[in-house]
Amino acid sequence: MRFKRLLISTLFTLLVLTSTFTFATDKDVSPYSEASILIDANTGKTLYEKNAKEKMYPASTTKIMTAILTIENCDLNDIATVSYNAVMSVPSGYSNAALQIDEQLTLGQLLEVLLVHSANDAANVLAEHVGGSNESFATMMNTKANEIGCSNTHFTNPSGKHDDNHYTTAYDLALITQYCMKNSTFRSIVSKSSCTIAPTNKYEQRHYNNTNELVIPNENKKADNYYYKYAIGVKTGYTKEAKNCLISASNKDNFELISVVLGSKATELGLSGRNIDSINLLNYGYNNYTIKKLKNKNDIIKQVEVANATKDTKNLDIVISDNIVALMNQNDSFNTTLPEIQIDNLTAPISQNAVVGKIKYNVNGIEYTSDLLASHNVEKSKTGPLIIRIILLLLIIFIIFRLFTINSRNNNRKYKHFK
Repeated sequence: MRFKRLLISTLFTLLVLTSTFTFATDKDVSPYSEASILIDANTGKTLYEKNAKEKMYPASTTKIMTAILTIENCDLNDIATVSYNAVMSVPSGYSNAALQIDEQLTLGQLLEVLLVHSANDAANVLAEHVGGSNESFATMMNTKANEIGCSNTHFTNPSGKHDDNHYTTAYDLALITQYCMKNSTFRSIVSKSSCTIAPTNKYEQRHYNNTNELVIPNENKKADNYYYKYAIGVKTGYTKEAKNCLISASNKDNFELISVVLGSKATELGLSGRNIDSINLLNYGYNNYTIKKLKNKNDIIKQVEVANATKDTKNLDIVISDNIVALMNQNDSFNTTLPEIQIDNLTAPISQNAVVGKIKYNVNGIEYTSDLLASHNVEKSKTGPLIIRIILLLLIIFIIFRLFTINSRNNNRKYKHFK
């Protein structure tokens, strides 16, 4: 009987694992979410989408915008004081960090509990510190969203508290995340599995685990272990109206992906649909796409002879300034079409590493470019100017001689005439 129970339990676990973490086809990569998208973090190219431009409620994924505005506008060592409104305006049931009225914390501490623990009170404190009020901060959020390129996003608060006029799309959130992940401070915080606030003037030490289970190392073999070893962030979200949301970023062998799932529900077995959809999306990207190196940094593109340069330096190697890697479908073979190379009209002198042109590849509609550099100093030849000076000197001597000759002839004529 015990063996029978063990066998049934084992089969059930295997069923759960295979039904949730096997690679999904491109038709059902995110079956538990109403809207989703997967993009290449480097180029922004969309690799998969489902209702990606449909208006959705973002819940606490909003907080990535609050974070990046704080990072860009403030010194994170500055101190913020928690206001009455920042604490008391958090609705019942929304996550908080137990911040106390008149408590003083650094902006860096507030950012950590904002992004790791998804603390709504921290979002309010940051908005008041950066923007003066939640309302004026929301204006900053919308301005920034427009600058990033979002076309269907409108924020009304810094935390993601539900508001019918607080909305975005999976596509817009992917753009915002791509922008945020270029910031090293943001990247560092969203990848943390936990954070700690040291004792303050009002409260004892507090410790929080990340609400994003993809970044929390976990060695158990249960079906609800959602740890994804390539995950490097980013942010969870939930409200009754938005349902479960998750923005994820991952990096595998320098191939970085960003996924967004919104409006997610639980699976038939009660597992986290947002986590499973996110893992399936990321796996879909790595199973179907790859990055290939087209050129290495310092590769010689060609050699040119520079006019008016010295004999020892006139033969100049043109080298590439950066690696060029391209996003490609796994089934594609690299098209060996020659790149477009543009080199400036070169004349000495030229400094080593000076930009002398540009190289451009076009792969599947995406342009990949790099500057071209001079491999060494090119010195100006002194021979040319010297020859020119000699010629000019000879010409002057000739002119003087001719003038002298003409003058002598004229004097002789005058003398004969006088005689």
